[in-house]
Amino acid sequence: MQHNIDLGAYSIRTDLAVESHELAQQEQQAPLSGFEMETDDREPGIKVTRMTVQNEEAGRQIGKWPGHYLTIEVPKLRDNDSELEQQVMRRFAHEFKQFLEKKGLTENKKALVVGLGNWNVTPDALGPLVVENLLITRHLFTLAPESVEDGYREVSAISPGVLGITGIETSEIVFGVVEKSKPDFVICIDALASRALHRVNTTIQISDTGIHPGSGVGNKRKAIDEATLGIPVIAIGVPTVVFASTIVHDSITYLLGHFGQSVQESKRAFNRLTTSSVPERKEPYTEEDLPDMESRKTFMGLVGQLSEQDKQQLIHEVLQPLGQNLVVTPKEIDDFIEGIANIIASGLNSALHRAVGQENVNAYTH
Repeated sequence: MQHNIDLGAYSIRTDLAVESHELAQQEQQAPLSGFEMETDDREPGIKVTRMTVQNEEAGRQIGKWPGHYLTIEVPKLRDNDSELEQQVMRRFAHEFKQFLEKKGLTENKKALVVGLGNWNVTPDALGPLVVENLLITRHLFTLAPESVEDGYREVSAISPGVLGITGIETSEIVFGVVEKSKPDFVICIDALASRALHRVNTTIQISDTGIHPGSGVGNKRKAIDEATLGIPVIAIGVPTVVFASTIVHDSITYLLGHFGQSVQESKRAFNRLTTSSVPERKEPYTEEDLPDMESRKTFMGLVGQLSEQDKQQLIHEVLQPLGQNLVVTPKEIDDFIEGIANIIASGLNSALHRAVGQENVNAYTH
């Protein structure tokens, strides 16, 4: 059946480039052109994906600007494991330092860190919390340069709030600060939205294409990027929210995957699946776990046979008129946002200041 509807309005929003690439590849059912992809999972528990969008045509395929995107995925980051958090901090610091070096931003370049977001809303408070824990040095370079030892960079920071608090576009505030303070580059930190439940609170994205405040929840503001500021802009983001439609979509996929795994293991009919013994599964289901189309029809009727696009459209058509397509965050967000803010702040302190090493990095955060 043909649908005379613009699916752009119904697409599951994501700020993560790797997710946009996955969605576009599923839609096209073939490798995409114009991308360079490199995956590094040599360190246990940490997967790093480096993606380069080579041109505008490639960018249009996934809805992202041409540039470099680096994603650090740590599935067990929600477990409050302090050793793992230290490991992630060290890896983030290493990757971010390399990212700066590839952009030609050497240690003598001055940095302005912008903590985007609303400090009154916990899942949106990542940026302000990171700024609280940064090692700020610009005032020392300006007022007491003789007290600054070797190995420290000139760093300033600001948390400009959001339009609803200040009445001023965030980009206007940042532009004014850049114009007066003259940094060599800007680092923007913001909370993101994901389309996959397993990436919420477990993923860090770094990119050199700037940022659109509020884009994750469909509230796009003027961009903060090199074109608007005239200097390089490095964006750091962590997905802290998903849409209710994403949860419904993933739940259907997980159910189908669970049924498919059951069929593969037990080879029993559907009416006996409830008594079959299925091992506990901790990893997200993939397309390989799903049963064939005929089995999907048996399990979930017509819904099981829908394509990804049609499934997304159906979910939105059901939830949107009821006002139930909410933006959702996990109940543990209070603890997580503090933890990930410390990871990013400590990583930035180590990456930006050569004098801050692993032995003293925790002295600058709380």
